[in-house]
Amino acid sequence: MFIRHETIEKNVILMAILTLITVSIGGLVQIIPLFTIESTIEKVDGVRPYTPLELMGRNIYIREGCYLCHSQQIRPFKDEVERYGHYSLAAESMYDKPFQWGSKRTGPDLARVGGRYSNDWHVAHLVSPRGVVPESVMPAYPFLADRKLAYGDIADHLKTLRTLGTPYTEEMVANARADLTAQADPDADTTALLKRYPRAVVGKFNGQATEITEMDALVAYLQMLGTLVTFGDLPPERLRQ
Repeated sequence: MFIRHETIEKNVILMAILTLITVSIGGLVQIIPLFTIESTIEKVDGVRPYTPLELMGRNIYIREGCYLCHSQQIRPFKDEVERYGHYSLAAESMYDKPFQWGSKRTGPDLARVGGRYSNDWHVAHLVSPRGVVPESVMPAYPFLADRKLAYGDIADHLKTLRTLGTPYTEEMVANARADLTAQADPDADTTALLKRYPRAVVGKFNGQATEITEMDALVAYLQMLGTLVTFGDLPPERLRQ
């Protein structure tokens, strides 16, 4: 045996070939099973694609670099669960492209921020962070409240995400603009919207503007984070994923 090892170790080409074969076998053992199952993430009731307005808000969230200071991943540790809420499930990020888990917390984790504050609080915080949280080091985003939301291509946006695996239906695509405007109008008929996107938060998120602004979209996105899953309804085995 030792003689064979010595032969391999002294022959660079043979060593490289055998190393390549070994690495290839190990890689195939890990990769091939992924193609034999429908999904690597178990679905959880309540998780759905983003509404058109939430999706636009998420785009703004990424554009402004919010993920650089705020994570969206609560780890299964007692101190994190006590501070932020139930630890994050993989299914909650299944429609995130790219995901917003983050690797740094200059500000608090936002995975469960939805519903914790009013729309007015979020607007005030984004316009003047230190006016709400004196010790905050967050930059101000007052321009979001005045900048009109450009959503003319929202249907094409949904179509693109559908090609990447997000299950937007033809009905969702066809009604993308109508759903977006309905979610930002508390007086609109939102029956169809809520049927397509259960638990969507409806309202005039930026009460200072008559038109739909980027602030409306961003606050709509923040208000849905962590609100889709009812953890008390999940059996223990689903919570361990």
